[in-house]
Amino acid sequence: MLTYSLDDRPGEALYARLYDRVKADILAGRLTAGERLPSKRALAAQLSISTMTVEAAYGQLADEGYIQPRPRSGYFVSPIAAPLSPAPAPPEPEAPAAPAAPAWFADFAESAAVAEDFPFSVWAKIYRETLASRAEALLTRAPAAGVPELRQAIAGHLWSFRGLSVSPDQIVIGPGAEYLYSLLVRLFGTKGIFGLEDPGYDKIGKVYAACGAKCAWLPLDESGVQPAAIRRRRAAIVHISPSHHFPTGIIMPVSRRYELLAWAGEAPGRYLIEDDYDSEFRLTGRPIPTLFGIDTGGRVIYLNTFSRSLAATVRLSYMVLPPALLRDFRDRLGFFSSAVSNFEQYPLAEFIRQGHFEKHINRMRTKYRKRRSRLLTAIRQSPLGKKAQIIEAGSGLHFLLRFLTVRSDDALVERFRRQELNLVPLARYYHGQPPLSAAHTFLINYAAIKSGIIEEAVRRLAACLKP
Repeated sequence: MLTYSLDDRPGEALYARLYDRVKADILAGRLTAGERLPSKRALAAQLSISTMTVEAAYGQLADEGYIQPRPRSGYFVSPIAAPLSPAPAPPEPEAPAAPAAPAWFADFAESAAVAEDFPFSVWAKIYRETLASRAEALLTRAPAAGVPELRQAIAGHLWSFRGLSVSPDQIVIGPGAEYLYSLLVRLFGTKGIFGLEDPGYDKIGKVYAACGAKCAWLPLDESGVQPAAIRRRRAAIVHISPSHHFPTGIIMPVSRRYELLAWAGEAPGRYLIEDDYDSEFRLTGRPIPTLFGIDTGGRVIYLNTFSRSLAATVRLSYMVLPPALLRDFRDRLGFFSSAVSNFEQYPLAEFIRQGHFEKHINRMRTKYRKRRSRLLTAIRQSPLGKKAQIIEAGSGLHFLLRFLTVRSDDALVERFRRQELNLVPLARYYHGQPPLSAAHTFLINYAAIKSGIIEEAVRRLAACLKP
C-alpha cells in the first residue's frame, strides 16, 4: 500500500502533491513496470483524502504516460526507461563583469534623438484613443505590406513633403530598414551583385551578406557613386543615398542621377535602391528632389525610416516599389504576415493623419537648425576655428570636421576619450585602404547633443589639439 505524507507543501493542491509522490516512485524504480496501483477508493481511505483527489492525480499521471488505465482492472505502471544520472557539470568560471558603457560628456557618434525631443504626450493620447476605438482592427491580421491606413498616411506624407505621387499599394511596411533589406534580397535572389557606397554605413553590407547576397563596394567621387565602377564591378542592384550621403554628406547632382538611371535602363534586372533616411532634415534651401521622382522606367525603390525622424527605437520603416516589382512582391512574398504589430501601425497612422508628424518634423527642423548653427558658431569662434575645417552641406544631422594636425586618427581618438568626447573617424567607414584625404576627418553627429553643453564640448575638442 502506498503511504505518503501530503502535509509538507501547504497551499499546493493535494492532487498535485500526490501526483508528484507517485511519479517520483515510478522514476526511482520503487514502483515497477506493470505493477498495479491501489484503487482510488483504497488509496483515498489510506491517505484520508477524497476519492476525487486520487482520481485527479491518477488522471494527470495517465495523461502524461506514467500509468495506464485498464478497463475493469485499475491503473498499472507504464514501462519507462530510468533516466540516466547526468555527470556532474564542471564548475563554470566566474564570468567577468561586462564593462560599463562610457559616460560621455558629448557623444558625437550617436545619431539618436534625445528623450526631450520625442512627442510623448501626443503619442500617448493617440495610443489611448486607438486602443479605445480600434479594438477589432488591432486584433485583425494585417496583410504582408502593412495595414492600409498606415500606407495611405505615408502616401499622403510623401506627396506633401517629397512631391511623390504613389499608390498606397506600392508601399511596404517593415520593422526597421534592415528587415526591408532582407526582403529585397528575397525578392531579387542572390545571383546578382549588390553595389554599395564606399565609404558607407557598413551595417547595410552586413545585412545583405547575412542574407546570402554578394556585395561589391563602389568608390565615390565628388558626385557620388561612379557609374564606371558599377559596370566594372558588375553590380545589378545599387544601394545609394543621393540626397545626403552617409558619411561624407555628398548631395548627388542631377546629372549623376540621370547617369545612374541610364545605367539601370540598359539591361533588365537592374535597380537602384534610394535610401532617403534623413531627407526630412535638410536645413537649408528646398528639399532635394528624389531619384524616385524623376525615374520614368520603374527602376528605383524608395526607402525611408521613422527611426531618424521620430526615434531610433521606433522600429518602423517603409519602401515604395515600382509597379513591376510590386507584382513580384505579391506573387513571391505576399504570403508573409506583416512583421510590424498593429499596435504600432495604427497609432502611427493616426499620428501622421492628424498632422502631428508634420508638426514634429517642423519643430525638430527648427530645433536642429538652431543646434547646428550654435555648434558651427562655437567652432568658428573658438581656438578650434583655426585648427579645424568644417565640411558640411546644410543637410542631415551630421557634418564632417577635419582637424589640422599631424597626429594620427587613433591618437586623436584617445585624446578625445580622455576629454569624455566620443568621435568616429571618417576612415573607419571605408572598406579597404582609406584615401589620405580621409585622415584627421571625423563625423560630428549633433542630434543627441544638448544645446547647453555645446560650448564646453567645443572647448574640450580644442584642448585635444594642444601640443
